[in-house]
Amino acid sequence: MKAFRITGTYANPRKRQDFSIEMSGIDEVAVREKALSTLGSKHKLKRREIEIESIVEVPRDQVQSHVVQYEIGE
Repeated sequence: MKAFRITGTYANPRKRQDFSIEMSGIDEVAVREKALSTLGSKHKLKRREIEIESIVEVPRDQVQSHVVQYEIGE
């Protein structure tokens, strides 16, 4: 498993909301799907309302999320 940082925006009723989250996954495609699924279920968004700007692999020593650290075996 690798750690990734996903940044982007999603449609909020009043304005666009920025987000940055860390997730673990096998590759960028899997992490993209996981991010769309998670944001969609937590914020009741459709996939077309979520705009992912970047997906960057994060080195193990720079991961901030404790959940992701556990998932990648840190």
